[in-house]
Amino acid sequence: MMELIDSTSSSESPTMTESSVPAISAGDGPLKMTTRNVDVFYGDKQAINDVSIDVTMDNVTAFIGPSGCGKSTFLRCLNRMNDTIPIAKVTGEITLEGEDIYAPKMDVVQLRARVGMVFQKPNPFPKSIYDNIAYGPRIHGLASTKEDLDNIVETSLQRAGLWREVQDRLQDSGTALSGGQQQRLCIARAIAVDPEVILMDEPCSALDPIATAKIEELIHELRGKYAIVIVTHNMQQAARVSQRTAFFHLGTLVEYGVTSDIFTNPTQEKTRDYITGRYG
Repeated sequence: MMELIDSTSSSESPTMTESSVPAISAGDGPLKMTTRNVDVFYGDKQAINDVSIDVTMDNVTAFIGPSGCGKSTFLRCLNRMNDTIPIAKVTGEITLEGEDIYAPKMDVVQLRARVGMVFQKPNPFPKSIYDNIAYGPRIHGLASTKEDLDNIVETSLQRAGLWREVQDRLQDSGTALSGGQQQRLCIARAIAVDPEVILMDEPCSALDPIATAKIEELIHELRGKYAIVIVTHNMQQAARVSQRTAFFHLGTLVEYGVTSDIFTNPTQEKTRDYITGRYG
């Protein structure tokens, strides 16, 4: 893993002003989502200011920044979770495979199947392990037979690294699992509807180090199968799991680029100050 930059280093790169940060591409790999000039308001308060980011299939993208910087708010824009907040308003353009996700014709239920969300606190349904996974495929009509549904459940649990642990107790309640297992169950539930993008909002913050390591290993295994965007307050975690990192501060995208560059040779002074612990 790359080492975080030394705040005493004298070989600093020339800095740029935040206003010079362009709409930034994620680089190599098939483009999955684009955001351009996105603003988010909660009533009269602006929470996100003019953010533009590309997300590709081949990279895990991490959003980092101090608490309250807007990283989770921006993540929620990507599958319209902010729609659930009456005073929230989102402007700008966000596309999935070139399709405007805020267009009036967009089916939000289908969008959230295509762009799944894993939350900070594991939230399995009060149902069996099997029914937690089967719920989405049932309501979206993805399985025509019981055998099809069984295959989806098994495949989803295998991809989430949970099958061996629960294959003999699929009828047990999902809420009876450990915290780390519950989070992997929630990831399996998201995978079950065959999404294109998986959003993770601080998925390890409530977990112990062993469970965290399993989730991080799972993220590595899922990379390339889905476009993955993760919000994390843990800079070391961002360095371990992501290939692209976006640094947010006060609702503004300060810098977005290759993770190793962000942590070892950032172009923005604010990024350098955050990485070296001068604030946060």
